[in-house]
Amino acid sequence: MNLASSTTSASATGSGWVLVVAAVLVSGLLLAGPALRRHYPVAWWLLLGFPVAAFRVMQTWRPLMAGCGLAVSRRPALTVVSGLVGNGAPPPQPRVPRRGLIRPTSGGFVLLVRLLPGQVPEDFVKAGPAMAEDWQVHAVRVTSWKPGVVRIVASASDPLAAPRAPNKRGPGHLLRVAVGVLETGAAWVVDLRRVPHWLIVGATRSGKSTLINALVAGLAPQPVALVGIDCKGGMELSLYEPRLSALATNREQAVRLLAALVDLTLDRMSVCRAARVRNVWGLPDKERPVPVVVIVDEIAELFLVASRSEKDEAHAAGTALIRLAQLGAALGVFLVVAGQRVGSDLGPGVTALRAQLGGRVCHRVADPGTAEMALGDLNPDALKAAQAITPEQAGTAVLASGDGWERARSHLITEAEAEAVAAEYAHLTPVLSELHVEAP
Repeated sequence: MNLASSTTSASATGSGWVLVVAAVLVSGLLLAGPALRRHYPVAWWLLLGFPVAAFRVMQTWRPLMAGCGLAVSRRPALTVVSGLVGNGAPPPQPRVPRRGLIRPTSGGFVLLVRLLPGQVPEDFVKAGPAMAEDWQVHAVRVTSWKPGVVRIVASASDPLAAPRAPNKRGPGHLLRVAVGVLETGAAWVVDLRRVPHWLIVGATRSGKSTLINALVAGLAPQPVALVGIDCKGGMELSLYEPRLSALATNREQAVRLLAALVDLTLDRMSVCRAARVRNVWGLPDKERPVPVVVIVDEIAELFLVASRSEKDEAHAAGTALIRLAQLGAALGVFLVVAGQRVGSDLGPGVTALRAQLGGRVCHRVADPGTAEMALGDLNPDALKAAQAITPEQAGTAVLASGDGWERARSHLITEAEAEAVAAEYAHLTPVLSELHVEAP
């Protein structure tokens, strides 16, 4: 009897110590919460924020699904009523979509939900704002994961409010640059090997130039050739001139430079054919030509015409750009085309070029036609999100490709910082004699 009492007492004492330690740990976390959140936001979220958010999801799941019309009655209405009248039994609980495991991310959480018969992903998309409100998070986004399953991604706070630029710059992965942050909190990475050609649109002070600054700053330390076409007299791209292998500042120069780039591409095609490889990446490292990234700022200046001679120049420039877009990815030539306004009124060449630019970035634009040109053929939801960007959200953009769409914001790289980066890595500028075309 004494032994049993001693065992029980020891067990109670052990349990008491566990509770005391747990209480001390929780109290410490709560007291240190503000400082931890300020200096180590990811650690704060994983230790404190996520457990609380996961508890809210579990507590509110059934009433939330019922309130949003996503629950389904287990019996027809007449059967329920007759059961209530005849037996006085409580109504059966409705079926709710089955929720998967709630998994944390660096700034939110994600879960999969299996749809009930008759439901479609759009039903859950409409319920996104209600989910964010009930779970007390910044935003909830719903996407189709696979047939019959949706993926719900919640962001605890707005990662686009103040994206942090990387502390160190280096060569990194070839043709891969972290230019900002996604709404999910993940890095916004432009990978030209995966999506070789991009269209970037945005009105004045929307963040378009900042994005180009971030892209150039990330490419400058890499063994690549940067080529600029800025038909506004070089007002934008001349900042990077020390790091540019060639720069055209008017349409006449642009036509000659683009023609030289097409010839360079055809020469590389001959090299690949002689080596019996399908692209330059199949060549040995020592024989592989340097990748070329062509940045075109204000595409409208290439296509606007006021006379017959300008029409011929615009047609030549458009044809060369389309050829580069069609052939360049396999031959190490990549396009980044930017503009404040891009529309079909600039001519059929713009529409044909747009079809070859698989990556799209749309900042706030001054006219709906530009947003439609950038995103309309890829995803209607992305188009709506881009049209909702306000003037106060400078730098915020919607990016889309064949893989889907995201809201994002580029790192703030000032003109002075971009100019300094170009000067710092000027010694890495490849000399491409093929692009030094003399004026006629």
